[in-house]
Parts: sequence; C-alpha cells; structure tokens
Amino acid sequence: MGAEVMGRPVGRLLGAGRTADVYEIDEVWVLRRDREGWGDALAEGAVMAHVRDHGYPAPGVRLADSSRTDLVMKRLAGPTMLGALSAGIMGAEEAGAILARLLRQLHDVPARRPGGSVLHLDLHPDNVILTPDGPYVIDWNNTEEGDPSLDWGTSAVILAQVAVGDEPIAEPALAILTALLTDPSHLTADGLTEALRRRAANPTMTAREVELLADAEELMRTFMCD
Repeated sequence: MGAEVMGRPVGRLLGAGRTADVYEIDEVWVLRRDREGWGDALAEGAVMAHVRDHGYPAPGVRLADSSRTDLVMKRLAGPTMLGALSAGIMGAEEAGAILARLLRQLHDVPARRPGGSVLHLDLHPDNVILTPDGPYVIDWNNTEEGDPSLDWGTSAVILAQVAVGDEPIAEPALAILTALLTDPSHLTADGLTEALRRRAANPTMTAREVELLADAEELMRTFMCD
C-alpha cells in the first residue's frame, strides 16, 4: 500500500534514511515518514517552525497535515553538503566553517523554555542541504533544549568517528572536524562525555561505529583546551 497524507496518496519515494522515508507530494511539499515509530514528527515540526520564525534556515512545515509519524515540509532543491563534498564542489574547510556557523546561529535562537538553548543533536554534512538560497538544516528528530556544548560535542563525535575509520572520506572528515573546532572552547568535557554516551546508546549505530568511539574520543581530546 502506498503512502498517504490526510487520506490522499502521495507520490514517488525520493529518499530513504536509517529510520525514515521521504515521499513526493507535489513540486513544493514532501512527506517524511518515520518507519520505526521512535520519534514525534509533530513535536519536531514545532521546533522547526520555532527556529524558522527566528530566521534559522530550517524547511517550512505544514503542521496541520502532519502527525506523530508523518511530517509535511517544504521541498528543498540542491545537494546535501556530503554530496557536494563527494562531487568536489565544496571543500572540507568550507564545510566545517558552515557547520560551525549553523551551530552558533542555532544556539542564538531563543529557547521556547528558559534555561537552555535549542539543540539539533545531529548536525553533520548529510543533514545540510545546499540550496540556491543557502544551506538549510534538516532531520530535527533528535532536537531538544539544553547546553550548547552537547550539540558541539555531538557533531564532533559524528565527524571524528568517520575521521578515525578506514573509509576514503576519513581524511576530509578530519579536515571538516578541524574547521568546525577552529574555536575549540565550544567542545567541553561534559559535552563530549554526554555526546559519547548518547552515541554509544544510539540503536542505529553499527557495531563498527560503536568500536570507533574510543579512537574518536582520543582524537577529539586533542582539540580541547586545558
């Protein structure tokens, strides 16, 4: 049976991630459907709407047509940052600088509740779409409010895992990580410890990815201020 939104069939499958699929609705809108049932698309969409209202580059959402598993959002044109890196149309240093800017900009958005900042908690090159209007951040299903150091630590852990691996992208990942942490004060011991704990407990991690966490931690500590 095909995907539907508000009881109406939607179009072709545009892409598939670890836990969700994206379907075409029309030229303007897409439907992202959670296959695993872990997230809350309505809550995620509300955060996206909040940060977008404060000028942050998140896709527009249509909350009235969304549900706990389905999120209707604006269709974005352009490659992911990872795709641009792989195609050689963006350099690693530029990518790291953009990720750092996106994190700083996000943490300047007023939190919906006092006492913390809006956190993405999965900001990496495959979750940034490079549109003609600039980079847009997608996949907000991990978002919460808290200490920005956790967000920096999470992005750093993701990149470091790749950097210490044996894939061809390892060297570019190290360059991206280095550019991301040009100001290493954002990477704190508490933020790194919590990011590593959460990453190890993430059920989407492969056994190999979990194995790489120890080497990733050792690498990241070389960037940290005393």
